[in-house]
Amino acid sequence: MRVVKRVHSTSPVREIGIVHLGLGAFHRAHQAVYLQRHLNRHGTSEWGLCSANLRSNRAVVDQLREQDGRYHVAEYRDREQVTLREIGVLRQALYVGEGGQELEALLQRMAAPSTRIVTLTVTEKGYCLNAVTGQLRIEDPVIAHDIAHPHSPRTAPGIVLEALRRRRASGIAAFTVLCCDNMPDNGQRTRQAVAALAAMQDEELAQWVNDHVAFPGCMVDRIVPAMDDESFTRLEQELDCNDRAAVVCESFSQWVIEDHFPLGRPDWEVEGVQMVDDVRPFETMKLRMLNGSHSLLAYVGMLLGHESVSDAINDADLAPFVERYMTEEAAPTLQMPAGIDLVAYAEDLKARFANDNLQHRLRQIAMDGSQKLPQRWLLGAQQLLDQGRGIDCTALGIAAWIYDCTQPRPDGSTRVIDDPLSPTFTDLAQRFEGASLVDAFLDLEEVFPGALRERADFRASVQRCYRALIDEGVRSVLRTFAAHN
Repeated sequence: MRVVKRVHSTSPVREIGIVHLGLGAFHRAHQAVYLQRHLNRHGTSEWGLCSANLRSNRAVVDQLREQDGRYHVAEYRDREQVTLREIGVLRQALYVGEGGQELEALLQRMAAPSTRIVTLTVTEKGYCLNAVTGQLRIEDPVIAHDIAHPHSPRTAPGIVLEALRRRRASGIAAFTVLCCDNMPDNGQRTRQAVAALAAMQDEELAQWVNDHVAFPGCMVDRIVPAMDDESFTRLEQELDCNDRAAVVCESFSQWVIEDHFPLGRPDWEVEGVQMVDDVRPFETMKLRMLNGSHSLLAYVGMLLGHESVSDAINDADLAPFVERYMTEEAAPTLQMPAGIDLVAYAEDLKARFANDNLQHRLRQIAMDGSQKLPQRWLLGAQQLLDQGRGIDCTALGIAAWIYDCTQPRPDGSTRVIDDPLSPTFTDLAQRFEGASLVDAFLDLEEVFPGALRERADFRASVQRCYRALIDEGVRSVLRTFAAHN
């Protein structure tokens, strides 16, 4: 029998103190939940939430408005235990998608003195940074627009900068900017995006940003699949929850934040948030162990015909391969504080991946691979090669990614890849094949660091794995790896 724990929201919010950019499922199931728990504990709060959707889909914004900002989060521990939380801390939902609707309302909210923190989940590509160098892509059309039209920005860095410009002009102290996306040194990278954009507009403003704006880093961890019709049907049938703004997620949740908030913050540590001086070890651990394994499951798992993470991790050939990646290629690149057990962390990850209540789609994880691979695999691979270690698992993952980006659908039509470099992939697939195709991908400066591109051993490892995938098939390759391990 399923045990359902229901947690209701009845406490009032005094004012909005946090503005969030990126009103997606992850934000609603992670940061908003911590704020709701804070609200429930204190009975009232000055840390109410305004969240804005910066993309073209405004359906979730309309739905939340119809529900006065309230929605539900279903946290699945396993098939028998689930907690259904009502979230009521979201007091304003805005849409700033195509056409710029409600941009002014968002900027006014961010510039208001009551707003003391701005958080972001806009995905890696939303910062308009080169994934390898971390530099602002000034050639990007949307960045070019924000340089030319600073008061009507289209990008997340541009919106943050315009709000900061207004606060500076009004003599209001700068809010803290907290990036919650999966990037190495995400606080510093967010600073780089905002300050570099400011330097293209106003050098004095750029200096003010660098001198007065806090950009603490943080690591977020909770598996939150994208919602689909099947997810909503399950919620209604199993939990009697008819809520088109609801989110399904795992029960596990982690948040590690560098404690630098000049205008104050909620007492998050009471809700289990780890407030630390340096988040980088935790950030790298999660990127390489969890996110790196997720990408490996996605690209290799889809070649095996799997659609979800739970299906892939239960594959008898794929599971030991992913475990080998964690223990032999991810963990050796990490330097963790005392008390962090990476073996136990890997075991916990495998258990979390096997949670079949979530139906986390591999295709969702595979999106934007060009933006994800550098921090999930490539920086670690460079360390391993420098140490004289092998990179068989990573090389097979890269080979599977190249295969996924270039192979046609079974019916012969071109596969549409959800990635900023998708046109480039299509062009390479039309011009090259076999070893030449792999070399062309490995030459992509937007993805592969120069130190890796120039290594013959790196290129040879990827070439060998790609050739094996073509000649032998993915399952045979996995079994060969297992036999040689």
